[in-house]
Amino acid sequence: MSVTTAVSTLAPKLAFSEIMTFAFDSFCSNKVRFLLTALGMVIGTASLILVVTIGLTGKQYVLNLIQGIGANLIYAEYEGGAQRITNSAADPLTVNDMQAAQEVVPGIVSASPVLDLNERVPVGNGKERDLQILGVYPEYRIVRNLVVVSGRFFDAQDEQAHNKVGLITDKLADELYGSPELAIGKIVPLSHLPFTVIGTFRERVNTFGESEVTTSTFLIPFSVARYFTETSTVKLIYFSVADPSMIEPVTEQIRKVIQSRHRAESVYSVTNLTQLVALADKTANALTMVLLAVAAVVLLVSGIGIMNIMLATVSSRIREIGIRKALGATNREIRFQFLSEAVVISVGGGLLGVVIGLALPYSIRFLTEYRVPVSGLSAIVAIVVSSLVGILFGTVPAARAAKLDPVESLRYE
Repeated sequence: MSVTTAVSTLAPKLAFSEIMTFAFDSFCSNKVRFLLTALGMVIGTASLILVVTIGLTGKQYVLNLIQGIGANLIYAEYEGGAQRITNSAADPLTVNDMQAAQEVVPGIVSASPVLDLNERVPVGNGKERDLQILGVYPEYRIVRNLVVVSGRFFDAQDEQAHNKVGLITDKLADELYGSPELAIGKIVPLSHLPFTVIGTFRERVNTFGESEVTTSTFLIPFSVARYFTETSTVKLIYFSVADPSMIEPVTEQIRKVIQSRHRAESVYSVTNLTQLVALADKTANALTMVLLAVAAVVLLVSGIGIMNIMLATVSSRIREIGIRKALGATNREIRFQFLSEAVVISVGGGLLGVVIGLALPYSIRFLTEYRVPVSGLSAIVAIVVSSLVGILFGTVPAARAAKLDPVESLRYE
């Protein structure tokens, strides 16, 4: 900016609007330099918003995976405490434990026992295949949030009539019959009894063999599965509650009911997915904090860049500062002028960074089916941080400009 322009904008006491106008004029007269300086703020604030978006997206993804395993799921299983501690016989769970919990504990909407069996069956062409047979209630589909790929799931009528029907996994159907659709109606012999495949299924979320469901799983009605075993015990029991807020109290009540029906030394695990949700939340937050630290470094570097440019600006405008002081400008006004220029650069870059940072996730939401979460708070924080960076790193150049001696400044060439 020329000395003539500087003089024409001076007054004995500059108002805030005049100082900001002067800062904006200074920005316009050095567009390239200031835009390059603001580029760091653009990257930093955009990174901050995108980091929060990535963190929220990751958290939502993990939570959706956990919820996909089973809606409001609680599961109970025997840990074998009686055999470890004493020489008495095992004391596993039975279907009566499930029925007792349903009668006593409020909030349970669905439940299913799981009876685990194994059978080697012929699959054609002289070959045999080991199958994992799970005897379950029709409610098992709801409790475990299973997806029926083709056909149908067996219902209460099949359970009561002891119909010899079942479902295999979609992967097993592909392997044995070519596709899930071609598996419908096929006969699977279990202990020389013909079972008709009425459907294929898969877990909504792949648990990679960590659950009771494997690639070779064959689901049959619990009432039919009981014919293949001489005991009334079950591997585990699933419960589902109506309200997520009831998971913890219902879990504790189910534990008390089961424990009261067995020996005191027997050990039973009654758990839910709350701990997994909490762990996922902590992991996502930790990842977000690490990425925020990277964004903070970018903002720090951009702040240092603003300070260096402002120091260079002060050196190039020493004579202008001397003229302003000679005309009555105070140290406070000089300091505020250069500080406002630093803030204009940082806030301007911050606003542009916010636009870019919000544009990317919103574009994904509008152009694809993915509902990427967007945090409005992150945009506010980005603006506040960019303003603070401008103030903090603009203080040194502003103080240096204010301390210049007017007489020496007027002599400066």
